[in-house]
Amino acid sequence: MRTTQFSRSAARSLIAAACALTCLAAEAATIKIQSRDPAGYGFNDTTPVAPVGGNMGTTLGQQRYNVYRYVADVWEKNLQSDVEIVVSAGWENLTCTSTSATLGSASAWNLWHDFPGGEPGTWYPQALANKIAKTNLSAGQPDDGTGYGNVDIKTQFNARLGQPGCLDGAPFYLGLDGKAGTAVNFAATLLHELGHGLGFSVMSVSTSSGNRINAEYTAYTPDGLPSIWERFMYDNTAKKTWLNMTPAERKASAINPLQLAWIGPNAVAGAAILKPLPVVKATSPAETLPTITYNASAFGPAVPSTGKLGTLANITAQAGETGPGCEPFNAANTAAVKGKVALISRGTCGFAVKVKNAQNAGAIGVVLVNNVAGAIAPGGSDPSVTIPSVGVSLDDGTRLKAAVEKAKPYGSRTAPGAVVASLMIDQSRKAGADLAGRPLLYTPNPLVGGSSVSHWDVSASPNLLMEPNINSDLTLTVTPPLDLTLPLLKDLGW
Repeated sequence: MRTTQFSRSAARSLIAAACALTCLAAEAATIKIQSRDPAGYGFNDTTPVAPVGGNMGTTLGQQRYNVYRYVADVWEKNLQSDVEIVVSAGWENLTCTSTSATLGSASAWNLWHDFPGGEPGTWYPQALANKIAKTNLSAGQPDDGTGYGNVDIKTQFNARLGQPGCLDGAPFYLGLDGKAGTAVNFAATLLHELGHGLGFSVMSVSTSSGNRINAEYTAYTPDGLPSIWERFMYDNTAKKTWLNMTPAERKASAINPLQLAWIGPNAVAGAAILKPLPVVKATSPAETLPTITYNASAFGPAVPSTGKLGTLANITAQAGETGPGCEPFNAANTAAVKGKVALISRGTCGFAVKVKNAQNAGAIGVVLVNNVAGAIAPGGSDPSVTIPSVGVSLDDGTRLKAAVEKAKPYGSRTAPGAVVASLMIDQSRKAGADLAGRPLLYTPNPLVGGSSVSHWDVSASPNLLMEPNINSDLTLTVTPPLDLTLPLLKDLGW
């Protein structure tokens, strides 16, 4: 979810209507897609296209709708509700440039509190609230003039993606087989965004202030109501859940990297799917260094789980460079990294660009260092990259860079002292989980609006659907052993 938006909500007494249905078993969910696109646009775009990846539509609009229906079917098979889930879907000209773009977003359009069956004084997204109450809480509510004021989820996606001036050459891939290549896998993106609309989101809390939406649904206030999400968020530093925090504590927790865990029993049990934690062990003649965690890059050769990575080397700033490693290495940096593993900070250009420049200079590997607090999962694509690369946190990368300099005086007459890195697996820990094995939420510092807290952390392995990035190896699966999305939603009440 890249944006959070809500229109209205209400708390009503619907006890009689809900209780009349309590003896009936919940049925498989039904999802209704309501298009708000005008003629000739979005779902109604008649541009001819060839079938692709199992999507047999012959117009652009048909293929877009086919993906929506396919993804809605995935969710229907995994959810139970007696109340129809209504999604307002539209294609819009969202913000973009030739090198970046807003892909789209989705969110619960209505939030509810104090309805039959829900936790008192707690906000819920409408689809989940309807399921629990066993009735459509917005039935009969006057529309707000938009035409979608009563829906459960509102979605919007970029109709211009891939066109000149809008992430040039990287359109939505409308196939259903996951073979997106350099395009953006729309099926996985939509599956992710509908997950937010169903409740995979902190919803009613401003992560920048820690304040909550008040009961009247008019403002974020220090005494606003919590969301159902908050009772399952446990900060290992503060040693309390968000439910029991002050606004200032919630604000601090939202930027507490690798310390905010999900404690819902379904997701904790499902976290057994997370792989053992990969770590880097660096040895130095000057000091004893702790093991540090890393994430392998999405490009280049597979990183071996164990074995020597190589001797680490720092690079220095080059005249006229736009960012560290973003231009071909000068003579000094080429000499520094030849036959070694370059330490390069994140910033300005893509990760693959930095690694390719290091490769061209003779490096045998790259350690990419985050420029903000928290884990880093280097993305990108370049089939010509042939050396391994990994990403580490800002603190760990800074420690490694300092260790390289400290080691130099400990060398011999012919060679300075060096730090050598090896790859290992810590079998006692899980990638993307805290020390207790509970899955971690995404809490980088500084805050990333619309992404922080409402996603799994990028340190998770295997990659999970509800991380802040759509990774190329995702499947359209929301359950273990491939994913943890449905277990978290079950913790909320689905």
